[in-house]
Amino acid sequence: MRLGYTVDAVPVGLLGLNLKSGTMSKRNSPTQYGGPLTPSEAALGMDAATRNARGLLSDAELLMQNGRRQRATALAILSIEEAGKIEILRELLLARNEKELKDSWRRYRSHTKKNVLWLLPQLVSAGARKLEDLRPLYDGSADHGRLLNSVKQLALYSDALGECHWSVPEEVVDQNLAEQIISTGKLLVGVAGGAFTTEGELEIWVKHMRPVWKGEMGEMKKALLACYAEAEAKGVLRGKATEFEMLKFVYEDPSTQPVSPYDRIP
Repeated sequence: MRLGYTVDAVPVGLLGLNLKSGTMSKRNSPTQYGGPLTPSEAALGMDAATRNARGLLSDAELLMQNGRRQRATALAILSIEEAGKIEILRELLLARNEKELKDSWRRYRSHTKKNVLWLLPQLVSAGARKLEDLRPLYDGSADHGRLLNSVKQLALYSDALGECHWSVPEEVVDQNLAEQIISTGKLLVGVAGGAFTTEGELEIWVKHMRPVWKGEMGEMKKALLACYAEAEAKGVLRGKATEFEMLKFVYEDPSTQPVSPYDRIP
């Protein structure tokens, strides 16, 4: 497995800690990996993100139970960001050139790109039931990602805003906001380890999605359904969604599809 950084013989070298001086050693500091991923490596990354997201959310709930709603809110937002890494790792598997790799890794390490799914519960409450209904989540001109990131900052730090109005976390984050964010975290973290997070599933994902990636939407939909069909047929599909449920989710009226997308599977 590629680690993406170098270490010396001392385990704490992973942190770049110079034991003699007590300072961070630039020579030993970890460097971020930015190359391609195999399905096995992506699956390990998804597992790491899922476990960390669950841990952050658990800490947030513990803080909330003890009356520390501001820090609880910040940790719940971090859990949402960790859960958001999973779909970006799937995207990384489909990168076809250096530019797409670079763009995807940048998204992976961007707070505002990892948290876009936090708006999902609101869209569902407003009636979103189909794939096309979720387009607002990925609208590049939308600011919901930046908004949640701002809430995280305000939940942790004091700051001078507007015409020098001093904000402090306990005044900015009320009980209702904290409960809403934690509830969203529970939803998103709860499904983080679902479909297409294992090596076997991701091999199928690459097989069907890479040839049509960023192409015509109709072909991408068919490829997505082919992924579910083959994964279910092979008995490796995780999560609760079946191929038939995905057919209903992807198409406005599944009965109008003249040819089953599952016929793509050899």
